[in-house]
Amino acid sequence: MTSPSNFERSFVWSVGSVEAPEVITSAWIDEQLIETLERCAVRPGLLESVAGITERRWWPDGLSFDEAAARAGSRALEAAGIAPHEVDLLISTSVSKHHLEPSVACAVHFRLGLSSTCMNFDLGNACLGFLDAMKVAAMAIETGQARTVLIVDGEGSRAVQLATIERLRQASATTSDVFDQFASLTLGSGAAAMVMGGPRTGAHQLLGGISRAATTHHDLCVGDLDNMRTDTAGLLEGGLALARQAFDDALEEGWQWRDCDRYVMHQISAVHTAKLCELLGIPMDRVPLTYPNFGNMGPAAIPYTLSTVASDIAAGERVLLMGIGSGLNCAALEILW
Repeated sequence: MTSPSNFERSFVWSVGSVEAPEVITSAWIDEQLIETLERCAVRPGLLESVAGITERRWWPDGLSFDEAAARAGSRALEAAGIAPHEVDLLISTSVSKHHLEPSVACAVHFRLGLSSTCMNFDLGNACLGFLDAMKVAAMAIETGQARTVLIVDGEGSRAVQLATIERLRQASATTSDVFDQFASLTLGSGAAAMVMGGPRTGAHQLLGGISRAATTHHDLCVGDLDNMRTDTAGLLEGGLALARQAFDDALEEGWQWRDCDRYVMHQISAVHTAKLCELLGIPMDRVPLTYPNFGNMGPAAIPYTLSTVASDIAAGERVLLMGIGSGLNCAALEILW
């Protein structure tokens, strides 16, 4: 029995990524907070021992999120053999934004030299924005509204982590503050992009997938470029319950997701990954990991991780992209490679 399909003519042509160059270790962050950790009786090393994150990346000071996204977009276009003027639709899914308007997509459109006929806009849904953009791109391709779609994402954690470190170094910082803002220290910087279009040689078919919401939990993780507070335990519990519901519903609908060849998950932490795999019966050896060295790159995490293994995926393998985003929302998409 094969999986059902939401889409018939939507294919991934390429995926590209750009690694932020500055390496920031968890040991360095512990050093910055050592006085606070000692005063609050919090054991140093939790970023590594609990979250499993040894380091993350920062962009150079002054490099904009749209520039990072455009760099990834350029790589994806080159890999797909597509010229900028051939892009019909550009979707930016970056959570990281320097301002409310105009959209990040406008700046990426300009940097890449896309055509004036290329529609462009931002699509935001926390860490699931890229997966949602893939679905929107597929709908545009299926209905003939677009032939070639470019999805981009550029994320940066420098600003929020520097602000968090400075805030937690204050004498007024409490143990509760340390744990409420712990998740912001697990973030990472990076950029990723994908080109989608119709059937062609060497392309990978997007079959479709499922999404589920549990928005009663919308206040568990709230953040901006200065501050992010997270109920880590509540987010884990609520996220796992929603993932279980979504996965079970997918199996009921006929999706054969117990035996995919690869599971490319949103990269959060060691605890989250292990518990999710145990809950859903997913073999850990089929899950490529980037969080240990890159942290949680938000919506860039799934396409970035996919780009690191894309050359190793054999034709005919089934790849499941899946994630949970604050809000809460859960989504999964299957690609036939």
